[in-house]
Amino acid sequence: MNAPGDADLAIRAHGLTKRFGTLVAVDHVDLAVPRRNVYGFLGPNGSGKSTTIRMLCGLLTPSEGEIDVLGLSVPAQAEQLRTRIGYMTQKFSLFEDLTVRENLEFLADVQTLPRARAKRRIDELVEQYHFADRQRQLAGTMSGGQKQRLALACAVINEPELLFLDEPTSAVDPESRRDFWEKLFELADAGTTLLVSTHYMDEAERCHRIAILDRGVLVADGTPDELTGELAGRTLLVAAADPRRAQRALVGVDGVLSVAQIGNSLRVLIADGRGDARQRVADALARAGQKADIEETAPNLEDVFVSATHDGEQERAA
Repeated sequence: MNAPGDADLAIRAHGLTKRFGTLVAVDHVDLAVPRRNVYGFLGPNGSGKSTTIRMLCGLLTPSEGEIDVLGLSVPAQAEQLRTRIGYMTQKFSLFEDLTVRENLEFLADVQTLPRARAKRRIDELVEQYHFADRQRQLAGTMSGGQKQRLALACAVINEPELLFLDEPTSAVDPESRRDFWEKLFELADAGTTLLVSTHYMDEAERCHRIAILDRGVLVADGTPDELTGELAGRTLLVAAADPRRAQRALVGVDGVLSVAQIGNSLRVLIADGRGDARQRVADALARAGQKADIEETAPNLEDVFVSATHDGEQERAA
């Protein structure tokens, strides 16, 4: 994989670790986040995504490790960093009893924007995020997608160089998620670096680069094409007359990592590139009396996630 040079990085972290008593929430994570990219944090709940983001923002002090964000050492220079970044949390955390404009005015005041600049910036955001006819609406009366847009507008009130988003689309409908991601790419095109945590595979596929966290450990890092390319030849599509019975026949077969039913077909992930795994799949189906067509199919990020987390489990067991 081609790693960017330090001059092209918005974030560099080495050995990043956070312990809460005996719990290791983040375990010696190394990160390199390129500038002007949408960088995705992919992982299940409890994988350490939020804890990592809070350390990168300077909101949590790491137990070990070094962090450089926009050329500043964190947490030592966290106060200097504050005016150069934005942060959007998973839950709508603005004031529901204030109007759209009042929320924007409050955040502009928190960021100490001069009054004239604050007014110009709020007017820009009201137009850009389609709140022209809702400026006096109470935030608490808006839909989930509207609240999400307002939270994003507030997060970029100070025109940040770097924007952190912690599972920002977990409570909105698919159409709102799609529109939200269009806004993120507009920000990236304008020069903002974005670090977005998510557990949605389709969102991760949109990112320029992805880090997969599993139980606090970084188990994969690369572009979507790099990560899926590493699994070439290891994903099979099995078309059987009785997919449920065929699935039961394949679970536990040596060399098979996962078997997932997709419609009337099975998606099978092989543990490694050994040439006999496909034959073992065919033999297991034959023993179960299942006639099936087996063909290779292109790997996706779900396959990457399953493979990476499985490898991580094996390393921990060893």
